[in-house]
Amino acid sequence: MVTYLPISSPFIRFATRYVDEAFGVAAGYNFFIFQAAMVPFEVTACNLIITYWSDAVPVAAIIVIVLVLFGLLNIFAVKWYGEAEFWLSLSKVLLSVGLIFFTFIVMLGGNPLGDRFGFRYWKNPGAFAEYYKTGDLGRWLGFLACLIQASFTIAGPDYVSMAAGEAVNPRKILPKAYNGIFYRLTTFFVLGVLCIGILVPYNDPDLAAAYEQDLPGAAASPYVVAMDRLKIPILPHIVNAMVLLAAFSAGNSYVYCASRSLYGLALDGKAPRILTKCTKTGVPIYCVLIVFVFALLSFLQVSNGSAVVLNWFVNLVSPFLPSASSTGTYHTINQVTASQLINFSVITFTYTRFRKALMAQGVPRASLPYQSRGQPYVAYIALVSTFVMTFVGGYTVFLPGNWDIPTFFFSYTMIGVFPVIYMGWKLWHRTKFLSPKEVDIVTGVEEVEVYTRNYVEEPSSNAFTRFNDMVFG
Repeated sequence: MVTYLPISSPFIRFATRYVDEAFGVAAGYNFFIFQAAMVPFEVTACNLIITYWSDAVPVAAIIVIVLVLFGLLNIFAVKWYGEAEFWLSLSKVLLSVGLIFFTFIVMLGGNPLGDRFGFRYWKNPGAFAEYYKTGDLGRWLGFLACLIQASFTIAGPDYVSMAAGEAVNPRKILPKAYNGIFYRLTTFFVLGVLCIGILVPYNDPDLAAAYEQDLPGAAASPYVVAMDRLKIPILPHIVNAMVLLAAFSAGNSYVYCASRSLYGLALDGKAPRILTKCTKTGVPIYCVLIVFVFALLSFLQVSNGSAVVLNWFVNLVSPFLPSASSTGTYHTINQVTASQLINFSVITFTYTRFRKALMAQGVPRASLPYQSRGQPYVAYIALVSTFVMTFVGGYTVFLPGNWDIPTFFFSYTMIGVFPVIYMGWKLWHRTKFLSPKEVDIVTGVEEVEVYTRNYVEEPSSNAFTRFNDMVFG
């Protein structure tokens, strides 16, 4: 859909254009609230990571520095945002590749202890942990808990799409970006999980203690726990630095995506018109400033411990909520973000309506600049999967003895808020659910096609290319 019509805040505005105006409004505010709330979460995380080395720097100073950097990268020009994300993403790739090689080397005995442990922990204590129950049922519940955690990995393509309206030659660039993100994230997440399962057992006492004691930064990383056990110096500090860059990159992305989602709502008249005002470089300045108002919540750390504040935001927006039971055994109560899963349910449902509109209006699918495989079956499978996981995410709260009111609300609030926004807007504005023949799949497409035909390729201006040209000619 985005390569066919690359516009700002695309999947939000497509929900309005291809399904129902009220549907787009609910989708937009759901995405905006989630993204804006994640900004102070990442600022708080940056402070917590820095305290791994020292707590000498005042908390307020760290917050101000991080927010100023976010502002510089998001206010002045989108090209600086893209340049920064290029290098920050490169650091995350290097970290992932480095940790995969680290795992392979140390498991074969390449460590100070000379311990050739291989897949030892897959046998003792085993590959599957029992959760809540014993036996096969307990192992199934443990697998389900991991599946819920893994749901957050669907994020990525939606963030790329937010830049579609400001991208250069989007019909050529975006398909490569989408495919690259899918394969890269899938590879790194799968291999990363494999490495963690090799390095530490699920009942590792040091890892459990790190979470229970809210140890800062990389101290709670299974990689660092393994490095400490194997008596490997220096590497934990490198991992912590890379984790800091990853947290900063995430916060930077959330500022961008939250501001663009609010801008998209304003463009369609679903938010105050003043929010459509942009700078000369095309940055929606008031939208960015509103996101920074949310970011000011990170100053709560000044009077409360960063671990405490981070836990508040974890409860509100994060996929994970670590807690310790009364017996001291560590449990991970999975709080998959309902907002994120709702967002992907919206995207997949919108696509099914878009596809039906193409068929009803005689537009051949082969004419699209990008066609995904297995449609429409893949879209329906994705729709059902994300919709079901939205409700499954907080299932542990319904298990006997696990009822907790805050956990219930943190898990299911957005599931209730989304239909309220949808029905409220629909009843107030009397919007209509569009039939395939009524869907507008034409407006704006001709302009994109003219731009694509007349586009003249320019040399890449990112720093990596400039360095390569300077050195190698």
